[in-house]
Amino acid sequence: NKRMGIADRGTPEYEEWQEERRKQKEVNWAIETGRNENGVFGERPTKRGDGDAYDPLAATEAYWKADAGKMGIDAGEFDPSLQIGAMAPLGYFDPLGFCKRGNEEGFRNLRAAEIKHGRVAMMAAIGAVVQHYVKFPGFEKVPAGADAVNVAPGSYGMIALFAVSGAMELSVWTENPALAPGNFGDPVGLNQYTKDMREREINNGRFAMFAAIGIIAAEILTGKDAVQQLGF
Repeated sequence: NKRMGIADRGTPEYEEWQEERRKQKEVNWAIETGRNENGVFGERPTKRGDGDAYDPLAATEAYWKADAGKMGIDAGEFDPSLQIGAMAPLGYFDPLGFCKRGNEEGFRNLRAAEIKHGRVAMMAAIGAVVQHYVKFPGFEKVPAGADAVNVAPGSYGMIALFAVSGAMELSVWTENPALAPGNFGDPVGLNQYTKDMREREINNGRFAMFAAIGIIAAEILTGKDAVQQLGF
């Protein structure tokens, strides 16, 4: 806080004082305008707390995006209708408005849930057919269909499957924010993570969810497993 005069110019103390003043002015300017030291928007300094950022462009950004959207101009917001899964014949189908424009985090959560349920449903639908013909050793007397979970040792197998799946999901199959939802790598090396294959998976998963629900509902109503429902 020492004041320096003309007579102090050129001294080490004066140079140090000038440097401190320069740094303080940079911090003040950054806090008041919402810029960092390089003049880039959006990065607020950590010194002296957050402060109240204000910048004319930042203050009008929301209004500009709203006006741009009304005129059909892409304002750079996240658009769920442009993501993988919006395809023919329905295109972007969200009649209840779950996915909001600009809410990428919400979309990612819903997409991850859709892919996860689709994958489970595909295995469930196939399993409902296979278990009519194939019995593991020790499971010969376990009935086919949904009733298998109510009869030992089928119930034990269901508990074990549930525990293993939960452990894998919490420790191995965890979502990575840097990757697309449901992307857990390519451990087998198939090199098929393309737009076409991703859309195929989503489509098949959506179909399988209806199929699995239909199989279970029909079995509850008729008492027949997946294959018996087909008349075989």
